[in-house]
Amino acid sequence: MSEQIMASMTPRISLNVEVPEELFEAMQGYVETHPSWNQHRVFCAALSLFLMQNGISDRRINRLYLDAVFDYAA
Repeated sequence: MSEQIMASMTPRISLNVEVPEELFEAMQGYVETHPSWNQHRVFCAALSLFLMQNGISDRRINRLYLDAVFDYAA
């Protein structure tokens, strides 16, 4: 099964979060200058890295991080 098909099968949950304006503006600036990145990819990379660095040892989280950073699911 291809990575693209697997990525489309991954359940997703929508979040409505508040972040400091400075953080949002920095992310928007990054996304605007790096066309292969979007808010979803940045958020997944950041959250999965945070979880891994703070003791979460789950291969699924590791895979989400790698997919986000190396754009496997694109």
